[in-house]
Amino acid sequence: MAGPPPRHDLTQGPIGRTLLLFALPTLGSNILQSLNGSINTIWVGRFLGEQALAATANANIIMFLMFSAVFGFGMAATILIGQSMGRRDVEAARRAFGSAIGLVMGGACLIAIIGWVFAPQILRLLATPGEAQQMALAYLRVIFLGLPFSMLGVLIQMSLRGTGDSITPLWFMVLSVIIDAGLNPLLIDGIGPFPRMGIAGSATATLIAGIVSSLGLLAYVYWRDLPVRLRGPELRYLIPEGALVRTIVAKGLPMGAQMLVMSTAGLTMVGLVNRLGVDTAAAYGVSQQLWTYIQMPAMAIGVAVSGMAAQNIGAGKWDRVGAITRSGLIFNTIVTLIVIVAIILFDRPVMALFVGSESPAIPIARHIQLLASWTFLMFGATMVLFSTVRANGATVPPLVILAFTLFPIRFGFAFFGQRWFGTDALWLSFPIGSAFSLLFASLYYRYGGWRSQVLVVPPEPEKVEEETLATTEPAGRLQPNC
Repeated sequence: MAGPPPRHDLTQGPIGRTLLLFALPTLGSNILQSLNGSINTIWVGRFLGEQALAATANANIIMFLMFSAVFGFGMAATILIGQSMGRRDVEAARRAFGSAIGLVMGGACLIAIIGWVFAPQILRLLATPGEAQQMALAYLRVIFLGLPFSMLGVLIQMSLRGTGDSITPLWFMVLSVIIDAGLNPLLIDGIGPFPRMGIAGSATATLIAGIVSSLGLLAYVYWRDLPVRLRGPELRYLIPEGALVRTIVAKGLPMGAQMLVMSTAGLTMVGLVNRLGVDTAAAYGVSQQLWTYIQMPAMAIGVAVSGMAAQNIGAGKWDRVGAITRSGLIFNTIVTLIVIVAIILFDRPVMALFVGSESPAIPIARHIQLLASWTFLMFGATMVLFSTVRANGATVPPLVILAFTLFPIRFGFAFFGQRWFGTDALWLSFPIGSAFSLLFASLYYRYGGWRSQVLVVPPEPEKVEEETLATTEPAGRLQPNC
């Protein structure tokens, strides 16, 4: 039986306004997270030098790979929660949340133990420079300790967005950033009553921020009685159900794999760029810093589209699903275009923050921006279309499209196109690859079978057994056998 409307009902009201109000807090969270990473990098670099920066960079690669998997499972749970909330089935949403927490937290604890023990071998496998290995080891081991708390926080935040609440995750991201950025210099350099911990202090600041924000968010969920809270008999949902785990893994792995495909593509492009010399490599590094902020609106709008579409698919309001997608495409185009134009107009002073105003890398970086920044208009539109189809569980086709357009198309043009376009082939490969991604995503959105899929939280095994008994036992039959 359908329950009352959720507190953050995304199935009613004006679509454009609702989408924008849902996306803005997510955008704020993304900006804060990136700024926090930049601030911490500044602290580490200023207090400890280049070797410490290399150490944190190597450790962060490992953490990114782990969070890619959690992102996939978290998105799968978010979709199930969103559709369940659209059907007014809060119990199903809690079961999806419980299974996701049980699955990921169990894995996170195991990985934390294995990571602590084998951290030296992991760093050697990454070919971490010898002079940075000791600092990287100290940093990485503390980060592994905080892994379960970080995963818990990420999953709760994503699940709350599935219920339509993007404000609460923003406030606890603010809390995390304040603690992390504030404690970093104090613990690195031993300022005031704090111990001088060096690079381990930076990791400890992140650990403390993760513990406080995650446990604080969990307490807030119970204090406000938010939809994903589990009490009494509902705590059994933390024991992962086989059918739910299969659904979360089947849908989550392709979404996590998308993150890995994108990071692999990024590393491959760095390899091509590095052959062009130090100035070009530095220019590309600066461009990547700017692109991080250009793509943020598209990512936030994509999350909002996915959450809104999931609830409306669950409610059976397919006319609103199409309107949500159109609004997402319009907002993405407007906001991303504004950001691109602003960065191109004011690129020199911004780039000077990274490499100095007289650096020979700046003219190269400006040229890269002019050729490649427009990629993100198409990238954002593709993310909106992918977000909509993923909201009904279609996760493999976006992965296939992304892998095909990144590697055979983008890198094929980047490699072979140099005989005609020279170095510019690398930068032109971005808009060309994105154009094909948008084309294939549009075709799949229009003609693919993603609308005919059924993505629901399966019934509990106990209830299935009860229903089976009710139809086979004499007391449960409509008519006795003759």
